[in-house]
Amino acid sequence: MSETPAGHTVFYACKYTPVELLAGFGARCELAEADVSSFDQADSLAHPNLCGYGKGLIERLLAPDVHEVVLVTCCDVVKRAYDVLREQGGLDFCFLLDLPHKRGKAERRLFRTRLARLAEEYAAYSGLSFDVGRALASFQPPLPRTDDRVTLLGAHATRALLSDVGQGLALPVENATCTGPRQLASPPAALARMAPTGTCDSCEDPTDTLGTSRMGGTLDTFLDWYAGALLDQMPCMRMDDVDRRQDLIGARGQQGVIYHTMKFCDYYGFEYAEASANEGVPMVKIETDGTSQSSGQLRTRLAAFGETLRGRRQSQEGDGEKPEAAPDHATTGHATVGRRGPTATYVLGVDSGSTSTDAVIVDGRGGVVSQVILPTGAKATTAAAKAIQEVLDQAGLADSDLSLRVSTGYGRDAIPGMDTSITEITCHARGAHALVPSARTVIDIGGQDSKVIHLSPKGEVLSFVMNDKCAAGTGRFLEMMASTLELPLDEFCRVGLGWKHDVRISSMCTVFAQSEVVSLVADDTPTADIVHGLSESVARKTASLAKRVNAEPPYLMTGGVAQNEGVVAALTSVLGSPVATNPDSQLCGAIGAALLGLESL
Repeated sequence: MSETPAGHTVFYACKYTPVELLAGFGARCELAEADVSSFDQADSLAHPNLCGYGKGLIERLLAPDVHEVVLVTCCDVVKRAYDVLREQGGLDFCFLLDLPHKRGKAERRLFRTRLARLAEEYAAYSGLSFDVGRALASFQPPLPRTDDRVTLLGAHATRALLSDVGQGLALPVENATCTGPRQLASPPAALARMAPTGTCDSCEDPTDTLGTSRMGGTLDTFLDWYAGALLDQMPCMRMDDVDRRQDLIGARGQQGVIYHTMKFCDYYGFEYAEASANEGVPMVKIETDGTSQSSGQLRTRLAAFGETLRGRRQSQEGDGEKPEAAPDHATTGHATVGRRGPTATYVLGVDSGSTSTDAVIVDGRGGVVSQVILPTGAKATTAAAKAIQEVLDQAGLADSDLSLRVSTGYGRDAIPGMDTSITEITCHARGAHALVPSARTVIDIGGQDSKVIHLSPKGEVLSFVMNDKCAAGTGRFLEMMASTLELPLDEFCRVGLGWKHDVRISSMCTVFAQSEVVSLVADDTPTADIVHGLSESVARKTASLAKRVNAEPPYLMTGGVAQNEGVVAALTSVLGSPVATNPDSQLCGAIGAALLGLESL
């Protein structure tokens, strides 16, 4: 077998890329991860509606270290990326391989022909010969499947995303996305026997190791098998036999599924809808935009899903032990270590939100000893320190009297001196079950996001969904509208109850909705009707989230917006069932954090 030539690196983006064929020419293949810091070049070269993955791919392949590229037509976005790359003309080799989307005999023959064309063009470009020994040596053994795993399905997964998922769940992650590990069958023995010499009995000259001038002999024999092996991988979502992918969901050892979608891509929604119908496997949907900046938006979803899986597993084991308040492994690394006081047990729960910082202390029986709600202001740490001191003073306790300190909320990792942190999803579920044990669905509308959490009769999280991509439907949205109408917030919360005529705010965007409100004011539309229309807008957005988690009554509303009577009434109307509130709805997250901490002691 000839020595491997140096200096050729082919960048690729799809698991159907013939990396073993290219390895036979001595090329090293590297996955082009579309995980970039910005889309500066792509925005100027490609259509603005190109998905985040397409833009990220263009950015990566226009980098100075990229000289050779082989792309596969898995979707139209890749074709557009190829067009941009060819137009720029900066690559030494750029090839677009058409992928059949079926696996029949005709498709295999067609794909084999296209692979042969790639081999011919790469040989002509590089001046290298195909060596079957090098090709066979590049095959990787199938990855063993780990029990007690979580499967990542859907769109392209970068190393950064896999790291975030693994840290957030603290479970083995099987990457079954379209850029996951390639799972080809092992080459047949007939090909393996050709490896030592690179010759083939069917060659016209058995000593010929096949140069660049003739596409026959060893290469032909290799391609006869290889084309089918590439197509026989676990199909990507765009292949015709996509039903095979459902086997990944219900397989033995499956603990849960994370379905990753790409911003501005509609295709994955169809598969997710089918996958989520499998109610026996917990599932959460995440979205990224092709940049590394997306990771911060994922942390709460992933950590909450990990907490849900651990709680579900403990419930199934039924060992009678108290549930563990698991630390947020992605951020804190703190162990849940309690410090019992000499005479009593007290646990602090702090919910650091974007609008308010809430703190409660519960005693050893779970009763609330003291509670504080303060505005968060410009610094989460300052607000948390003030809230902690006030709640301690109110209870007549010192910090040394606390057995455990638990933080939650978006600023949970910024609070010094905490023993552990738990996501607001898990905390709101626990707090809601304590406030209203019959509640099956929690609707939490906070300052910067909104959440809907579906609970079991025991208060366990069955599924959840979050809207944290846009201010629409959040407390911040309502604050902006109150300012536009020049109403104090407490008056804004009530005035819509006196509406007379239906006004529909149609815009999904906060800025555009604000423009609608300005136009309505200019038309002398009664303020009560406008506010009612805004409440209905929030209710409709929340109801769409509720449908995604199969929400069911009784409903309990938590968070600061639970104080808005107009929104509560609108939600009751849209959902067709009463939406309850509780005097302590705004404290729900902090109460849940404290109770989970108490149960871990």
